[in-house]
Amino acid sequence: MGIVSPGFSGRRRGGAPDLPPGQYLTEDFPVLSAGPTPHVPKESWNLTVTTETGTAHHWDWAGLTALPAERFTVDLHCVTKWSKLATAWEGISLDTLLAGVETSAEYALAHSYGGYTTNLPLEDLLDGQAWIAVRYDGEDLTPEHGGPARLLVPHLYLWKSAKWVSAIRLLNEDHPGFWESVGYHNYGDPWREQRYWGD
Repeated sequence: MGIVSPGFSGRRRGGAPDLPPGQYLTEDFPVLSAGPTPHVPKESWNLTVTTETGTAHHWDWAGLTALPAERFTVDLHCVTKWSKLATAWEGISLDTLLAGVETSAEYALAHSYGGYTTNLPLEDLLDGQAWIAVRYDGEDLTPEHGGPARLLVPHLYLWKSAKWVSAIRLLNEDHPGFWESVGYHNYGDPWREQRYWGD
């Protein structure tokens, strides 16, 4: 008895989504976190951007949401190999957020409520590549997905999109974050399968 049904030719490549190597498509939105989920009321939420010279810029919830917001649709790719396509968000572009921030830094270290950190080249946060997201699929962002506000950098693996973002430090030198310090790739490009050191 054959194990392949007559006429079966596998998945059609023509209609298949374009996924990074090693990824599979999911329709749900898995919840993965490095620790307990913080529940931060909007009334006490704050975001601080500190430059390499120590100059600090602060936004409370009212100040952040008074900035011009964008609606955008992006694909997400998790290092655990799932991808979710065409996700709909609303948030403030890092270009808008950093417009009044004077810096010559080349790196950023994002901090989260709860202690999580992740590092990125500053250029990966600019030119329409990153947002402080506050809404997902038409609803306020839930704590499980990083609410009330999270960093979203969709062209990199999702661990770079720090949930519950509380601060961004602009730095002259690169400093590994939480996962990068224990073996995850320093950059995390899903199209190059940069999951771990040496990839």
